[in-house]
Amino acid sequence: MAYAVWGVGLATYLVAVFHRSSLAVAGLVATDRFDISAAQLATFTMMQLLVYALMQVPVGLLVDRFGPRAVMLAGTTLLTLAQAGFALAETYPAALVARLFVGMGDAMTFICVLRLVSRWFPARQVPFVTQLTGTLGQLGAVLAAVPMTIALSELGWTGAYLTTASLGVLLAAGLLLVVRDAPDQRRLVGAPLSLSAVRHSLRASWAHPGTRLGFWMHFTTQFSATTLGLLWGYPFLVQGEGLSERTAGLLLSLMVLAAMYSGPVLGYLIGRHPWHRSTLVIGIVSSIVVVWTAVLMWPGAAPLWLLVLLTQVVGIGGPASMIGFDLARTSNPAERLASASGIINQAGFSASLTLVVAVGLILDWRTPGASTDYTPDAFRWAMSAQYVLWSLGLVQIWRYRRRARRVIDRAALEAGTAVA
Repeated sequence: MAYAVWGVGLATYLVAVFHRSSLAVAGLVATDRFDISAAQLATFTMMQLLVYALMQVPVGLLVDRFGPRAVMLAGTTLLTLAQAGFALAETYPAALVARLFVGMGDAMTFICVLRLVSRWFPARQVPFVTQLTGTLGQLGAVLAAVPMTIALSELGWTGAYLTTASLGVLLAAGLLLVVRDAPDQRRLVGAPLSLSAVRHSLRASWAHPGTRLGFWMHFTTQFSATTLGLLWGYPFLVQGEGLSERTAGLLLSLMVLAAMYSGPVLGYLIGRHPWHRSTLVIGIVSSIVVVWTAVLMWPGAAPLWLLVLLTQVVGIGGPASMIGFDLARTSNPAERLASASGIINQAGFSASLTLVVAVGLILDWRTPGASTDYTPDAFRWAMSAQYVLWSLGLVQIWRYRRRARRVIDRAALEAGTAVA
């Protein structure tokens, strides 16, 4: 039953990622349909990221109050209606509103699945299943590429998006028929949400140094992979490193592959060695920094082998960010786990949004006129903005690692019984 519940939750998250990524292969079609510029097209993605980040804490509070099944069902319904609205939109403002609600529905899935995993699986299995959830969920981004391209060419804009939106009907049925909030209860309902209760829950979650450590882990590990995969990876590889379009696409696919094979490995490691979670994160971030430094300091274009290495270490950063959620699990009681996870989940997306904007501003600053033909030198300047975020994150990880270790019982943690 645990695997059946997790399977439906995983399918819901995978489809949410599919909807989130479906615009990636429809950019040119969207430009023609809505008669918009590249900057306006990028606004779709920027707004989705912003809405996703802002929704994390409210969604966490809703999950703690109404249970993961109810919130995930609401998110699936919202996502389905939003995608249908996007399919029927004929103007840019209407499409923006639809995409905003896509971001809201997307934000209401992952935290719910984390809560289900923590309720249905033994403590020692939770890290592995959590990593597996993130890894398999990202297949939605891969599946959005070829099927969506075929659907757009065969069915057109409206037909393609309406067809994919219809998946929500099947997911809603699965959520209603299969998913239970806990093995002994179909629905878990928390205390009523009042302003004072919300303040107390968030204050208590944030007060624990384990939550803060998880926040900065998520902040520091994710932004490099998200920025490359979401917007700037393709231009960097083609214009900054002089690669062909096909080779650039292959390298970005290798980054996704790295996330997929490293996730279960990291889940196994943190399940076996929970006391060393922060050490593992520091090692991964240090590797990312070292390889990026080699790429940016290489005289001329970096060799292909080094760029392949870059995709692998950066790709591992995505699953590494999931370690932050394990800190939330072992630092907070079950009744505020979702709100703590929401606090942590907004960290990486806030850092990613900051970097996406910073790279764009620096590229414009280092490029003469209004040209979009960015030079390798401009990309070196722009990608160097990552060092500010890495420095801030690593200092905070080191700071809260020491504080968390003073209050966490190592024996209880390694026995799988640690909780605040």
